[in-house]
Amino acid sequence: MRRINLALQGGGAHGAFTWGVLDRLLEEEDIEIAAISGTSAGALNGAALKSGWISGGREGARENLSWLWAQMGATEETEANAWMRAWLPDPWLVSQALQFAPGYIVADAIGRMASPYSWGPLYRNPLEKIVQKFDFGNICTDDGPELYICATNVRDGKVRVFANDRISTNVILASACLPTLFQAVEVEDPETGLIEAFWDGGYTGNPALFPLFAAHLPDDLVIININPMVRDSVPVTPAEIQNRINEISFNSSLLRELRAIEFVQRLLVSGTLPPGSMKQLRVHMIADDALMNALSEVTKQIPVPSVLQQLKEAGRRAAGRFLSDDGESLGVCQSADLRAMFA
Repeated sequence: MRRINLALQGGGAHGAFTWGVLDRLLEEEDIEIAAISGTSAGALNGAALKSGWISGGREGARENLSWLWAQMGATEETEANAWMRAWLPDPWLVSQALQFAPGYIVADAIGRMASPYSWGPLYRNPLEKIVQKFDFGNICTDDGPELYICATNVRDGKVRVFANDRISTNVILASACLPTLFQAVEVEDPETGLIEAFWDGGYTGNPALFPLFAAHLPDDLVIININPMVRDSVPVTPAEIQNRINEISFNSSLLRELRAIEFVQRLLVSGTLPPGSMKQLRVHMIADDALMNALSEVTKQIPVPSVLQQLKEAGRRAAGRFLSDDGESLGVCQSADLRAMFA
């Protein structure tokens, strides 16, 4: 049995890519998911996976993930509509069409001038009705994969990690709370016990890796990355600039933790640290930067059914490539080249 920990990034509707990766990994009977750390869309995916796993094992997890993304707008894949896949517009074309659509431009301009608090009693978080349908009895149990959800404390700007019975509807909403779109979510701080306001966990941990360093958890850490590390072209439009700012800020916390992991690895290999003094993680990454480079902030915010389905299929393909090329490294060696990443 190959035991792994999962780190699930946030990225709005692009989290459908993670759905596809998880859907493919769950087909592997010899892969056991020991723990999950998730932020924003990663928190939603992680909660859906665990809840389904507790109620129905691997197939239950796959079905619950499909249910979650159906709530987001994804159409169910059936034999009747499978033929349409070849005719779906390229995700890049959809992204461009939405980005320059007059309706989106007007809505975006209004959103940049108005606060989420301007709506007064009319304000509603659109995710709330979906998250309330989760089975928190399954999510909060000690059985199945351990689940850690990250959010950012607005007052002190530090990451907070929620686990076990501390996970609730508001915790998941807090983890996915972009402050330009949603009002801050108040929840009990797990460190202080005070009711605090929280924003999206991506600002401080996208996702946080340190909960997965526990000695009882496996050494293999699989990161599902949906925010591209590298963009070759310089952003020039306001939307492109804002999107790249968000990608850089949401990747910065992950990169800091990966740099620390790589530093510890070098110290252990060189003998500077004695063997066993610190955990030596094996890091693996599943991503499709080419696809994510073709998309934009618009397809993160607007869940287009055809794009969600294409993201899922891209995630399944990326997971398939990982299993084919690097699956044998699980439990043996690291497949991500962290040294090259920070060279």
